[in-house]
Amino acid sequence: MSQWLVIVMNGMKIIDMGSGAPVVLVPGIQGRWEWMKPAVEALSKRCRVITFSLADEPTSGARFDEAAGFQSYVQQIDDVLDETGVRAATICGVSYGGLVAAAFAARRPERTKALVLTSAIPPSWTPDKRVRFLMRAPRLLSPLFAINSLRLFPEMVIAKQGLMPGLSFAVRHVALVLAHGFSPRLMARRVRLLDGLPLERELASLDLPTLVITGEHGLDRVVPVELTMDYLRRWPHARAATLPRTGHLGLVTRPDTFADLVVPFAEHASSGEAQRRRIV
Repeated sequence: MSQWLVIVMNGMKIIDMGSGAPVVLVPGIQGRWEWMKPAVEALSKRCRVITFSLADEPTSGARFDEAAGFQSYVQQIDDVLDETGVRAATICGVSYGGLVAAAFAARRPERTKALVLTSAIPPSWTPDKRVRFLMRAPRLLSPLFAINSLRLFPEMVIAKQGLMPGLSFAVRHVALVLAHGFSPRLMARRVRLLDGLPLERELASLDLPTLVITGEHGLDRVVPVELTMDYLRRWPHARAATLPRTGHLGLVTRPDTFADLVVPFAEHASSGEAQRRRIV
């Protein structure tokens, strides 16, 4: 097991584990890095993984500027790199965090060795009827949100190859979620922060090594594979990879397989940058 290093700099809490090619892991819309623990541990065995909770999470300690909105999440990556002494890294965003990672790569290409988007929402994404309904009264409807999450159970059974292993994983995952919590109010606000952002235009010219990871068609019931694959249409240079027997939760249901995709990509990006520096 890799040594955990929790850094608190200027009040900001950063998780820094492992050694090797640096990978910054940006959490999804629930905002908590702890939900990704299996992926963090798997990556840290083979590379240096740096992660955090989103800036407006009470436990994050990071700065969140109401006026800046979504940009606060993008700026947070910059701040994390500064505090950990990393000049540039592979930026890996999960779901909502994928859009944060992509925006950072577009605005800070000199600090982005490569970009990994995992079941990420594209800049064209808009909330569907279910999400819009839950956003009406997020606190009041939080029990409904929890019940709605049951749609992920079939994915867990398939990923773990059986009803009982899937149920065992589901119990552990629910315990993790309950231990670290989530805020429906913050999740709803994060969706609203996307309104009116010119991200489609901003991301159009991005030209960095990019890996787009999805689960299998039909298994991701949160961000359908077709939506994430929109990045390949925008960026013909991007590579695609599928996590077999997974949907939206592949990085936690099959963390070692997830690491098998991310780490070699990050290592190649790091070695490529070193080679460019030698040439220059």
